Amino acid sequence: MPHRNAPLTELGRLRLARCVVEDGWPLRRAAERFQVAVTTARRWAGRYRQCGAAGMSDRSSRPHHSPRRTPTRTERRIIKVRLLRRWGPARIAYLLGLHPSTVHRVLTRYRLTRLTHLDRATGRTIRRYEHPAPGDLIHVDIKKLGNIPDGGGHKAHGRQAGGRNSSAHRDPDRPRTHHGRPNLGYGYLHNAIDDHSRLAYTEILPDETKQSATAFWQRAQAFFTGHGITVRRVLTDNGSCYRSRLWRETLTKAGITHKRTRPYRPQTNGKAERYNRTLLDEWAYAQPYTSEAERRAALPAWLHAYNHHRGHTALNGLPPASRVPNLTGQNS
Repeated sequence: MPHRNAPLTELGRLRLARCVVEDGWPLRRAAERFQVAVTTARRWAGRYRQCGAAGMSDRSSRPHHSPRRTPTRTERRIIKVRLLRRWGPARIAYLLGLHPSTVHRVLTRYRLTRLTHLDRATGRTIRRYEHPAPGDLIHVDIKKLGNIPDGGGHKAHGRQAGGRNSSAHRDPDRPRTHHGRPNLGYGYLHNAIDDHSRLAYTEILPDETKQSATAFWQRAQAFFTGHGITVRRVLTDNGSCYRSRLWRETLTKAGITHKRTRPYRPQTNGKAERYNRTLLDEWAYAQPYTSEAERRAALPAWLHAYNHHRGHTALNGLPPASRVPNLTGQNS
């Protein structure tokens, strides 16, 4: 297709060329008639003589010869290093004595997959999937998070002041396991995220036992059900709480199929792993909290913003609420 400022379409070029070649119009007269330059009229008339009506289409502006193009042997070396070592343009350039932009152009020219789209272990392209409807698959995972001492930790005040706040911690229920080292304890983020809509539900619990995981799932299932989502499958890792009889019986009683990831393959549960990273970046470490209570108080507001307002790249910039049929409860 011609560009937006082109005075002639393919049909206009054909009419101009026929006026010159078949009707014998002078080039200047044809150029004035179609309001183009004489050189333009000459070009389309010449193409018509050479190729007929097929010559009126646009041609690539790529040159026929590129004497300064990277040699084929060098291109093959770049591709070989990329496939064998899975390095980026900069590291390949340092190894081969080239400029990183040259390596990047070669990789782009041959349409080699970005490293972020490759499995580091096998080098194969990551297969990304998305179930067609909400509830077809729910990803469940647990993230262990260290508690913040009262007054703030090292992220808020630096190592020296944060260390003093941590050392001042005295909790009789959590004795020190090492001399001089405080035992602040951990919070366990139990997360459930819908594969299709990315609607998420999170709770902070004191442990990751089978009783806590099962109770969390019952509340998470009620959350999804309340928003019009019928859960059919649940995907977890191979943690002990998810291999327990209590967990299995709870899902079976609800008519839910339990699926587990392959051992040592967290990529299978990638949506939950990515959600964990989002939690850390945008909530857990988003600001210098002065206490664990302050950080936990900020979770419900962040979770609401994530589900209702935060644009998701996998959803073309729309929030998870845009894919949930009954998020506001208007159909209940």
